[in-house]
Amino acid sequence: MMNKKIIMILIGIVLTSGICITGCSSEKGDSQPTDQQRTQNDQTGSASEGQEQRSILTSFEAEALDGSAYTQDDLAQKDVTVMNFWSTMCGPCIEEMPDIAAFAKTLPENVEMLTVCLDGGENMEMVKQILEEAGYEGRTLVSGAGDFLSVCEAIQYTPTTVVVDQNGDMIGDVLIGGQEDLEKVYTEMVNNALESMGKAGIGDGTN
Repeated sequence: MMNKKIIMILIGIVLTSGICITGCSSEKGDSQPTDQQRTQNDQTGSASEGQEQRSILTSFEAEALDGSAYTQDDLAQKDVTVMNFWSTMCGPCIEEMPDIAAFAKTLPENVEMLTVCLDGGENMEMVKQILEEAGYEGRTLVSGAGDFLSVCEAIQYTPTTVVVDQNGDMIGDVLIGGQEDLEKVYTEMVNNALESMGKAGIGDGTN
């Protein structure tokens, strides 16, 4: 079954990647991070050197915060898409949103930044307020079906970030937890993905 396969892929990657899980639990979204957790969030891992590809988003449909639809056809328009999964009750998620907003504004045409608010369908006004205060102007997905729903259900902690290519194949490791230097970590993830495709990286003046 495709949905079960996607869930097992994500869980398996988290268990074998050696990444420290220090974000908010998606099943306990009302819990607030402690000072120790905030410190640990800055020590999580980044993309692995090996760029194994795993299909996770090949057939899906999602709804964005503005009411527009987003499917695998939209995903196919970009070489690389960075997807940040978060929730309105996750402190580290909200803290890093301004950094995500700033990063998104630096991206070339062939790379896209998406955020996925796991509880966005229930708190749309709050989501809009958080994103507005952070200065985020990109697309935010709040609900969906198919592979998108399966991936969302597989997320155990927030923030979680994955990088996928135009075919919906995930490249590199799952990134869990807030990042002290988000731009550096995200740039490395994107460049590793682009390099695996034989394409120019971002931030090197060649895109």
